[in-house]
Amino acid sequence: MTYTFIRKAIALEYGHNPAPILTAKGEGEWAEAIIDEAKKQGVHIAEDPQLVALLSQLELKEEIPENLYVAVAVVLSWVYWLKGIEPEGYRPK
Repeated sequence: MTYTFIRKAIALEYGHNPAPILTAKGEGEWAEAIIDEAKKQGVHIAEDPQLVALLSQLELKEEIPENLYVAVAVVLSWVYWLKGIEPEGYRPK
């Protein structure tokens, strides 16, 4: 039995938005193009096939649904940690 793996990718934008929004999605060559552009821009890349599958169901420019806030927050906190920055308004206890 042979399995074919089709790579999928999504891009999220958070910044000053109330919730992260989907800015790009694709599979195969489109996914590779999204990943290549992210690398060129110095964007950190997280691999989570299950989260990508769920987020791929969104339309472009659509906010992520509340039921995915925690999963996306984990990825965003990892990116903030890698960059050595704290989210705006963060107050450690």
